[in-house]
Amino acid sequence: MIDKLHYISQQPENGTHFIAVKKALDAGCQWIQLRIKDESDDVILGQAIKIRELCAGYKAKLIVNDHPEIALKAGVDGLHLGLQDMPIVQARQIVGPDMIIGGTANTFEHIQQRVVEGADYIGLGPFRFTKTKQKLSPILGLEGYESIISQVRAAGICIPIIAIGGILPEDILSIMQAGVSGVAVSGAITYADDAAKTIKEMYEYLKSSPVESNSR
Repeated sequence: MIDKLHYISQQPENGTHFIAVKKALDAGCQWIQLRIKDESDDVILGQAIKIRELCAGYKAKLIVNDHPEIALKAGVDGLHLGLQDMPIVQARQIVGPDMIIGGTANTFEHIQQRVVEGADYIGLGPFRFTKTKQKLSPILGLEGYESIISQVRAAGICIPIIAIGGILPEDILSIMQAGVSGVAVSGAITYADDAAKTIKEMYEYLKSSPVESNSR
């Protein structure tokens, strides 16, 4: 089961990914994606192992971004791959049949590609501009999601689609009404004054959406 709320780890100015993830877990988040850029594989592996142990204590899922070998060695729950990363089919050969694999998409054609590749869920975005991504794909906005989800349904595709990219709590209801399965956030939790209140609010929005999401 793919959770409706994904936290993408972000290192705060005066902290670490571990601290940021613990804050999200303490506040009630159950799905963590560890996204560490510009560090060596050894550093990322060390962080992944520590954070996997942390997540286990909260019975939360941990997904590693970009690195299939690290995901396998760290024994995490899943792997997320961007459009410029290793193909999902190749990564599956490394991590095995049981690991969750998510893939990024920016267009309907990307979603078709990810389905053929065997992705378990899709991160579709960005919703709006975000500083957490250096090579940002074209902004989708609400109309972009509505258009792509309409094509997905017309094609009979059933796969969890998670909206991502600069999403704030007040955006969630309208995004869910476009037909996605959930949302991924980073800064909205990392920099929240009251993360528990923010996450509770997000889950309330996610659960109250009247539209049936595009999940299998």
